[in-house]
Amino acid sequence: MSKVLSRRTLLKQLSMAAGAALPLYSWATGPIPVPKPDDFLPQAPEKPITAITLGAGNRGNVYGNYATAYPHHITLVGVAEPVALRNQRYAQQHNIPEKNRFNSWEEVFKRPKFADAVIISTPDRLHYGPCIEALKMGYDVLLEKPISPSEQECRDILALTKKSGRIVAVCHVLRYAPYFIKLRELIQSGAVGEVISFQHLEPIEYVHMSHSYVRGNWHNSKLTTPIILAKSCHDMDILRWVINKPARSVTAFGNLKWFKKENAPAGSADRCADGCASESTCPWSALKIYHRDHQRLYVFDLPEDDHKKDEAILEYLRTTDYGRCVYKMDNDQPDHYVSTILFDNDITASFNMEGFTSYAGRRTRVMGSMGDIVGDMTQFTLTDFRTGVKTDWSLTTDHHGGGDWRLMANFIQAVSKQDPALLTSTIDVSIESHVMCFMAEQSRLQKKIMDVVM
Repeated sequence: MSKVLSRRTLLKQLSMAAGAALPLYSWATGPIPVPKPDDFLPQAPEKPITAITLGAGNRGNVYGNYATAYPHHITLVGVAEPVALRNQRYAQQHNIPEKNRFNSWEEVFKRPKFADAVIISTPDRLHYGPCIEALKMGYDVLLEKPISPSEQECRDILALTKKSGRIVAVCHVLRYAPYFIKLRELIQSGAVGEVISFQHLEPIEYVHMSHSYVRGNWHNSKLTTPIILAKSCHDMDILRWVINKPARSVTAFGNLKWFKKENAPAGSADRCADGCASESTCPWSALKIYHRDHQRLYVFDLPEDDHKKDEAILEYLRTTDYGRCVYKMDNDQPDHYVSTILFDNDITASFNMEGFTSYAGRRTRVMGSMGDIVGDMTQFTLTDFRTGVKTDWSLTTDHHGGGDWRLMANFIQAVSKQDPALLTSTIDVSIESHVMCFMAEQSRLQKKIMDVVM
């Protein structure tokens, strides 16, 4: 049977760590195309809401692209971005007037309120400040995950949200992905009987691991965010949401095993372009990834002229962390991480975040008293133990499983109607996954079981 469902101090620190003239927290070289799901038919509000984007990098452009595709839903009227080229490109794309272009998020809040909402897509450690100011001034907020790298700051934002009565949507976009929506629906309907256990895998993919968590913005947890929060609060959130029971305790193990100086091959150089003897055979060669294969170039501000791009890439590899040897970085993020969670009703769940895979895309195993489900974000199979019948679902998908734009559509409706109940990922329901991550990291470091207390 088959079914088809259709920033100031931090920025300086990051720049210095990267050895670059430009802060490396900004991502997009311009608008990043994000394909909309095939079955995406969002409802238009009575009139477009207005919003200001704080941080015109990768995520800021993902949400900005929605405004370009659906101008009758949302109008972007302001942008704060310290990298001049990114600021300029974003302003041009959305016809933002000069008076509403800012170098820092702080400047936005020196002005009287001039929009319905703010979109916070700044670096992780620059979420708290703008979110607090936005709430104080009466803005609704679309807040990129994680809410904050600090548990206390997460709780402070939650408290002010309740006090102010504003809407804060956390970008747990996987809740909006058809795959997880259908998975939750089946589990809650009793299709597998009583849930006994849950296995969830996030394969980071080996190039992505090196790009983001060895060389890239999140390579140093002290300057940014622990990897379990930065990469996988999505996954803790999905476990909590799909199982639909509170977590009671967490244990975790993991470390930085491979990307260390002692594992550097003989003849390696500090930079891949500095005559490294192993460059031609290294899976993580910066010359191969960025220069020869032209992968993940959204981290660079590349010129419009195609003839100048290769030289610009080489200059970045000579001057930034993206050109450094993966074995000789000042990285501290674990490259493998295993968590075990005990939920109410004695449901157990295991979560693996793995940096050494040839593939990406979450993998899911649900074990129930009357059936099981096996899936991989694009399809899954339900087997009913009682009948032996297997039912296959295949799902349309895009980046984040179709969740990015569905989140935007719901946020726009919630702001337009001033009804947070229209959202699947309000801060009230998203914060527990963050606490689960904080407890997992404490467990990993302290080597003990941690209780999850809300």
